[in-house]
Amino acid sequence: MAVHRVIALIDDLRSFVDGRPAEVARTSAAGVELLARHRDGRLDELWLDHDLGGDDTIWPVVEVLERAAFDGRPLDIGVVVVHSANPSGAEKVALVLRRWGYRVQVASGSPHVGYDNASATG
Repeated sequence: MAVHRVIALIDDLRSFVDGRPAEVARTSAAGVELLARHRDGRLDELWLDHDLGGDDTIWPVVEVLERAAFDGRPLDIGVVVVHSANPSGAEKVALVLRRWGYRVQVASGSPHVGYDNASATG
C-alpha cells in the first residue's frame, strides 16, 4: 500500500522538477491559507522560498508558524526545506524556525525545484 505524503511548496515561480504531487502557493497570503487548511493535519514536507515577487516575502508564513509554536500548538511538519536563492534570507528563516522547534534544512539551489514558465505568466 502506497504511503500518501503531503508536500507543500510556497514559491512564486518554481515547481518540483520531478513532478511530485504538491500543494503550491505562489504568494505569502496563499501560503498562510495553505497552512490554515493543514492546521490539524500533517505536512510531511514544507518547501519555502524567501522572496515571493515584488515586496512579498515568506515572513507572513513564518509568523504563522512562530505564533502556532508560541501558543504551544506548532504545526505538525516533518521537515521545512528552505530552498531560497537568497542565502541570508534562507538562513534567517531557518534560524527563526529552528528556534521554535521545527526541523529545518537549508537547500539553496536545490535541484528538486526549478522555474516553471507556465506559472510565471499566470
